[in-house]
Amino acid sequence: MDSKNVELYTPRKCSATNRLITAKDHASVQINIGHVNAEGIYNGEQTIFAFCGFLRNNGQSDAALNRLAQQKGFLKSF
Repeated sequence: MDSKNVELYTPRKCSATNRLITAKDHASVQINIGHVNAEGIYNGEQTIFAFCGFLRNNGQSDAALNRLAQQKGFLKSF
């Protein structure tokens, strides 16, 4: 019988702080932003942002999402 090693948990990193998001971090969130063309139709691509619970508990996730969205070109920077 052939045995195969299967990974059940793949750790993620916070997009803003690069902290490792552990399996017990139940306050962490992942936000998927779909890409659309000029007509507003989804083209199958997406950008993923993950935020750790530490960032959310300190109330900095909104500012971090805005900063990352500006870097990716989703928001204008004034």
